[in-house]
Order: sequence, then C-alpha cells, then structure tokens
Amino acid sequence: MSTSAGKTKAKLDVAVERPTPYTFDLGLLLANDPNPINTSTPAESTSMGVDPLEAQLIATARDGAQALINQLLTTCPISSTQQGVLLSLPPSTTPLPREKPMPEPKAPTKWEQFAAKRGIKPKTREQNRMRGQKYNEETGQWEKTWGYNKDGRIDRKEKGMVQQDWLVEVDEKKEQEEKDSKKKGKGGRRK
Repeated sequence: MSTSAGKTKAKLDVAVERPTPYTFDLGLLLANDPNPINTSTPAESTSMGVDPLEAQLIATARDGAQALINQLLTTCPISSTQQGVLLSLPPSTTPLPREKPMPEPKAPTKWEQFAAKRGIKPKTREQNRMRGQKYNEETGQWEKTWGYNKDGRIDRKEKGMVQQDWLVEVDEKKEQEEKDSKKKGKGGRRK
C-alpha cells in the first residue's frame, strides 16, 4: 500500500480480477466465489495488528462485494424517481431450501371420501349466505330467517309498523297435551 500523507490508504481498484470468475444471482444479491482461500499462511501478525488469514478474508469479502456492485450497475436497469434512484432487480435463479420439509398431504376424512364418491360439492359462500335469508315481497328486501333482526322485526319496530305475527292461533289439543306432559313430569318420584 502506498501512502501519500503517511497514514491515508490508497484507493483499491474497482475492477476485480479472479482466476475463476464469480457466478451471480442478482435477484438474491448473491455472488458465488468458487476460488479457494489459502489457509496455509503462517500465523504472523501484520503491521496493522491483523493476522494474515483475517486480512485475506477481509480482502476476499471486499472483492466479492465490489464484483456484485459492478455486476448490478452494468446489468440492471436504473431509473430515477422523486424518491431517489431505483435499481430493478431481476427474478432470482437460485432455489433456496425450506427450513422444514414440505408437509405431507392429510388423508381425507370419512365425510370427504363419502362426498367424493357421491359427487357432493361443498356449498359456496353465496349459497351459505342465501340459506339464512328469504325474500319479503311486501318490502322488496331480503330478510334474515333467524338470529338478530329475524324477519326484519327490529326494522319494523323502529319504523312503528305492526308486527307481522301479531295474531297467532292456538291449537287447543296441543296446549292440553303440553299441560298434561308437564303434570306427568312433576308427578314422578323424587329422590
């Protein structure tokens, strides 16, 4: 390293020369270096206090980063926007492994086997929604058949309209049977 003012370092070359060229996956910002690292150098400390192996690793990492930046700037399209300069990355070409293996497909349940055998298909969301509604021709709207605001009762009550089923016929025979069944339940033995 040549120093001009004594302690300043000389700038390193931007072009990186390697015996075997790098392979790149720009979508993942990956630079593969197939060149081996020489680890058989003696463990002597250099003048800067860093051992030669550490200095060699630092130089290799710097060369790899410089080669990746050179490749990005020469092959990827660069566009300028109000937010700044953007570099569009291509899709990745290196498949990355999963952390865990793919889950095995679950065995179908007895109902799924039966449905497949009979050709039964699950209901769609629209079919399930329409199952709990009916069309009221008087109001011209779809009303719920069960649950909150069943038959639009709350809407009619707020508007001051009369309840639809304000008069209900009572079957005398059914009323008598219900009373008799209650009496039979109370008249039994108690422990």
